Amino acid sequence: MKILVVGGGGREHAIIKKVKENPSVTEIFALPGNGGIAADATCVNIGAKDIPAIVEFAKSNSIDYAIVAPDDPLVLGCVDALAEVGIPSFGPTKAAAIIEGSKVFSKNLMKKYGIPTAKYEVFSDAGAALKYLEDAPIPTVIKADGLALGKGVIIAMTRDEAKNAVLSIMEDKVFGESGSNIVIEEFLEGPEVSVLSFTDGKCVVPMISSQDHKRAHDGDLGLNTGGMGTVAPNPYYTEAVAAECMEKIFLPTIKAMEAEGRTFKGCLYFGLMLTKDGPKVIEYNCRFGDPETQVVLPLLESDLLDVMISTTNGTLSADAVRFSDKSACCVIMASNGYPEHYEKGFEIAIPDAALPSVYVAGAALREGKLVTSGGRVLGVSAVGDTLSEAIRASYSLVSTINFENAFYRSDIGKRALMAKEIK
Repeated sequence: MKILVVGGGGREHAIIKKVKENPSVTEIFALPGNGGIAADATCVNIGAKDIPAIVEFAKSNSIDYAIVAPDDPLVLGCVDALAEVGIPSFGPTKAAAIIEGSKVFSKNLMKKYGIPTAKYEVFSDAGAALKYLEDAPIPTVIKADGLALGKGVIIAMTRDEAKNAVLSIMEDKVFGESGSNIVIEEFLEGPEVSVLSFTDGKCVVPMISSQDHKRAHDGDLGLNTGGMGTVAPNPYYTEAVAAECMEKIFLPTIKAMEAEGRTFKGCLYFGLMLTKDGPKVIEYNCRFGDPETQVVLPLLESDLLDVMISTTNGTLSADAVRFSDKSACCVIMASNGYPEHYEKGFEIAIPDAALPSVYVAGAALREGKLVTSGGRVLGVSAVGDTLSEAIRASYSLVSTINFENAFYRSDIGKRALMAKEIK
């Protein structure tokens, strides 16, 4: 089989490495891929949002199956466009991808179908939003409606911060047209859990839970990032919590999307908060998370490509998806200064022994050498019989990888280990 993977980050590298395990795969193309992915797939310089070029490439290269990984091409209808020329894909249609593409849509969906989430109000006028904030509970959360590279959420701890957030999103357009509408919602407290799930529109199979670390620096300090590391499974996500989520969140969401004529097939990501009133949805994503994918897929014992194809064909079954009972940890190595200003172009030295554990996100090939080209450069994942073993193994590998200007958090998994001790 000839496989096409749309995207070019660490998530895509993790997917490609796992898909390569299928013996029927003869060739994998990554559009656009990156310098590190080039070791595992043929990279083609076509942007992930260039739908016409993606479709033309897929047709001319007789692609058998496509995997559309990032949010932008999914929301733009890449799966639909490929289907029109007879190429099956993993991922939701444009109609279903709106569950991530519009926070207003997803909040209204949850309200309509009784899926637990934070209380909220929607605004299309900055003046009305500011008036609402005069008496709204503080802290509060301000969200741009559309896609914003994962950065369209501002947690305002004071009333002034909330008002400034509204002005920056709606008037200064810091997130572009994604901020034409906003959601102002209740601030929830409790442990956060990420749960990716496979679904064919009727059956939903949750993957191993994970815990992300969004802040740039140790102790959960600094600016929000795309994620500085993850561990799996998440110790807060007990069997009892999982059963409650299946009953009150996962199945109702899949049924709600079908009822709306937006049947969801692919990977549906549930961002959850375990509050004192039970689990609630913080956000939906219409695809694999990054860097959650880098700890979830190493624990997948089933063949990933077979599972993906079953979601497309509507033949998914829980029995066909098996995960290891081990633990995994991913530490992100980033460029110093990320998520703000950083230098790039530094050579990356990765020993051969570490290569199977490295998922490259922001690197390019320059004269045959791998150099940094992004804020998050690579993720280093390791699996262990226990969470502490996985964390030690990941950091041991990190210590063998070098590039100038590198920085990473030294406490990935610390909160999870503390939670296990408390239990």
